[in-house]
Amino acid sequence: MADDCCSGKGKELERLARQAGQRRTLQIVLVINAVMFIAEFAAGLVAGSAALMADSVDMAGDAFVYGLSLFALSRSDRWKGGAALVKGIIILAFGLGIAADVAIKLRSGIPPSSMTMLLFGAIALAANVTCLRLLWRFRALDVNMASTFECSRNDVISNVGVLIAAGLVAVTASPWPDILVGAIIAALFLRSAVQVIRNALPIVRVKVTDRCN
Repeated sequence: MADDCCSGKGKELERLARQAGQRRTLQIVLVINAVMFIAEFAAGLVAGSAALMADSVDMAGDAFVYGLSLFALSRSDRWKGGAALVKGIIILAFGLGIAADVAIKLRSGIPPSSMTMLLFGAIALAANVTCLRLLWRFRALDVNMASTFECSRNDVISNVGVLIAAGLVAVTASPWPDILVGAIIAALFLRSAVQVIRNALPIVRVKVTDRCN
């Protein structure tokens, strides 16, 4: 009996310790993304870069996503599934917004500032690699953290794309590399949105069904 009690307390302490680690990690990555959104959004406006603007908007979305993850952290699986579903919808909205920005850049045809793209793309990449490393150990814990990790991984891919676009714009003096990378980032967001929503919906449906029964 005493062994069972000690075992139960040990598991509860382990669970609380794990939650504390997740909470601290999410708070750190939320601050990083909020700060980088402000810096990168301003740089995107100055540079006139679709890829940089797309990446900055992603930073804002991720800050909101991490806030949702914090909210759902100590809640039930249904809450976690619901939070993941909202994240999927947010990712979808940002993907569509980026696609619209790319369409606008297609009409203007003005090449962006490659030096600004390189500088802020590199800073954003360093910030997002830091976030990815912090989230790595929680990536398969539950649907809430899995969807959070998905967002962070997309950020790193987007940053690499921005740097590639910046290099090609510098070499070619053409807006097309920036436009192409912006379109690829939009497609990546749309794919991730479908995946996150697909993973979250069964959990939300099952929990709703359980309550009805």
